[in-house]
Amino acid sequence: MSTAEPHFPSVDIIIPYFKRRELLEQTLDSLEKTLYPIVRIIVVDNGGREAGLVFLVKRYRNARLVRLPENRGYAGGCNEGLRHSEADYVVFMNDDTEHDPEWLQELVSAALKDERTGALQPKILSLKSFRKGKRVFDYAGGAGGMIDRLGYPYCLGRTFSDVEEDRGQYDTPQEIFWASGVAMFAKRAVVDELGGFDDGFFMHMEEIDLSWRMQLAGWHVRSVPSSVVLHEGGASLPAGSAEKIYFNHRNNLAMLLKNRSVAELSWVMPLRLLLEVAAALFYLTEIPGGLKKSGAVFRALAYNIRHIGAILKKRKVVQAIRVTREQALFRYSPLSIFFRR
Repeated sequence: MSTAEPHFPSVDIIIPYFKRRELLEQTLDSLEKTLYPIVRIIVVDNGGREAGLVFLVKRYRNARLVRLPENRGYAGGCNEGLRHSEADYVVFMNDDTEHDPEWLQELVSAALKDERTGALQPKILSLKSFRKGKRVFDYAGGAGGMIDRLGYPYCLGRTFSDVEEDRGQYDTPQEIFWASGVAMFAKRAVVDELGGFDDGFFMHMEEIDLSWRMQLAGWHVRSVPSSVVLHEGGASLPAGSAEKIYFNHRNNLAMLLKNRSVAELSWVMPLRLLLEVAAALFYLTEIPGGLKKSGAVFRALAYNIRHIGAILKKRKVVQAIRVTREQALFRYSPLSIFFRR
């Protein structure tokens, strides 16, 4: 009498990469220690054309390199990796991470318990703090992404620039609004069904937009704090840079226009436009660089005005998949994160 072999779903880890070889090598070294039997790594070179990158990737088992002729950002890089995946699940991962050996097994186990899993997020801690013996949540994901009703994102464990120490306060798995692109575990068929990330975002907030669309289509997004990933952070664009401000404001407004209901937009957008102007005026007080940062907000507004037709076309596609009511989607969301500081 034969004993059936246990079934392990396949997982592809997709890593968009752009000119940070030492960080990528650190990430791949860490992934080599992952205690999961069926995993493949797809590194997507975003137009960097570095000599020796092919040989670096070949050093690692089950890793392959996909090269793009130009930099398509995090969103475009992930989408290209997705086109090369046939796995049951995918993990969209930053190239500056380290991992607990059982991080992936915990995520797969959680996904198998819920057939409506769209995306899951591990607990994400700051690698810089971890090296100093401290367990501090990472700015870019914390213990799970949330959002207020005005559309401003924040994290469990991080509000604005304030981050908390991990004392186990978020160790119970729970529903979250978005899973961080630092390590976003997702059902590949669901991501395919939704068309992947929005290439137009290029970088910043594309994972929030995708998580939002998953929930509109009736899929679940949850935290899995028993899975732990460490993140270096701040390597793409410096915190507070004018370009970071531009992408954050631009993509946040586009995301609202695509995903919120008409009834909610009728009061959210007028408030947001006032707050955008207020933000631009606030940036003017910063020395140095205030004028450039203020201009980034107005550039973001101008972009959305110029591209409103294309955004509304995307909105039509998004709203056609809606099965979740707005009240259910925002049942855990405060009006404004400002009042929860």
